[in-house]
Amino acid sequence: MAKKSSALDRIREICLALPDTKETLTWGKPHFRVGDKIFAGFGEENGKAVIGFKLTMPHAHSIIENPRFWPAPYVGHRGWVSMDTSGVDDWDQVRQLVLESYRLIAPKRTVKLLDVAQPAAGPKGKAPKKNPRRKSAPKKTATRKKSTRARPRRTPK
Repeated sequence: MAKKSSALDRIREICLALPDTKETLTWGKPHFRVGDKIFAGFGEENGKAVIGFKLTMPHAHSIIENPRFWPAPYVGHRGWVSMDTSGVDDWDQVRQLVLESYRLIAPKRTVKLLDVAQPAAGPKGKAPKKNPRRKSAPKKTATRKKSTRARPRRTPK
């Protein structure tokens, strides 16, 4: 009989499959970083195994309506959410939440590596087509703002 994977094993597998990630012990608990920034963590709250990750603020506000989710201690006001892992059946949903966190935290160049490996799916699961005739918009150049400071008047000699 195969051993059932623990929640930590599952979250570790999800996080370490992403580009430039590593696991560190932070505050005595396993955390997952992209570069030097944490994008997910695993720990225990009130006797429950919990995963923490960052979401966009609107998503964080809507997801905490589900009793399995709540604002993470200390950083919930910044979109971090804790999730009770007991009874998780859909680890693909967890993967999507962790991926959202990763995209919010990772440097843009690292997210591009992810997009090359896993292009964003368009309708019916197909990758969006690029339009070869579309020209890129001209780059905007910085314009100099006029000073609003009062200048001293010159007095004639």
